[in-house]
Amino acid sequence: MLRQTENINVAGLAPLLAPRALKAEQPMSELANKTVVAGREAVRAILDGRDRRLLVVVGPCSIHDETAALDYATRLAALRRELAGDLEILMRVYFEKPRTVVGWKGLINDPRLDGSFDIEEGLRRARRLLLRINEMGLPAASEMLDPISPQYIADLIAWASIGARTTESQIHRELTSGLSMPIGYKNATDGNIQIAIDAMDAARHAHCFLGIDQDGRTCVVHTRGNSHGHLILRGGRTGPNFAREDVERALTALRGRKLNPAVMIDASHGNSGKDPRRQPQVLRSLLEQRSEGRLELVGAMIESNLGEGAQSLGSDPAALKYGVSITDACLGWEATEDILREAAAQAAAAPAPELTS
Repeated sequence: MLRQTENINVAGLAPLLAPRALKAEQPMSELANKTVVAGREAVRAILDGRDRRLLVVVGPCSIHDETAALDYATRLAALRRELAGDLEILMRVYFEKPRTVVGWKGLINDPRLDGSFDIEEGLRRARRLLLRINEMGLPAASEMLDPISPQYIADLIAWASIGARTTESQIHRELTSGLSMPIGYKNATDGNIQIAIDAMDAARHAHCFLGIDQDGRTCVVHTRGNSHGHLILRGGRTGPNFAREDVERALTALRGRKLNPAVMIDASHGNSGKDPRRQPQVLRSLLEQRSEGRLELVGAMIESNLGEGAQSLGSDPAALKYGVSITDACLGWEATEDILREAAAQAAAAPAPELTS
């Protein structure tokens, strides 16, 4: 008699609707399509040095309340229009969160915040929110964590990142080689930038790997490679890495690998010591360096929400404060608005770019 050798630790398998089915339920509108296409082109132009504006990816650490997210998006869309001459603003719309051990993994994984893990509902809600944000004329930015979920939502994302915990992953390097938007690669949690540079180099090459198609069938994916990658400095356990000497080391390393010397500074995480009130200081350092001619600093990332700080999820989602993060602590809206206006004013005074592709 044969003994069981598979699925021993699997409690169950739940079928999932195919990407094509979700897109039929929630098709891309012409307005959303225009926003995504224009957003991607603007980011590529900034990375290539054809656009001297500062790229700013700003928004909540994670999305857990769609109503609050749309409230934030409405305010940010208005500010984007006002500052469009100097800043290319994209909204952070992060649905998946990597955890060091355990914890809430994001809206797609657990949309009801109660451990019910209705991933199909999470995908529906994520796509619906992305459609509405794009229809405001506000391009969306997100992190690519799960290798399957991009088939459901990536057509609505203008820029994506690979996080500090996954930059070294071969799966994510292969995945990004086939994605259609520019990609930012974060340095590792220990501050190591070489891992992110290796990821950029790997992803610009063609790959062949296992994935799913639009009908949800397992298939072999052949990619062309993604040439629009860039480095994100986010600090690490050893401290921040946004100072002039850190940026110079990063640019030297990028040029040494014949990669585009385009760098974004993440004002949160290790660069702010996880204190959201320090994020404006990080951004001001970036702006000062740009004013001195360091236009290879093409972008900034800010974790921001309607309310400052963070709160614990707890056992009752209904008790959560409106517009306050349940993951990393964020800068509040008023402070965000102030620092973006300041960034626009300084970006307008920056010298002409001398980036090389």
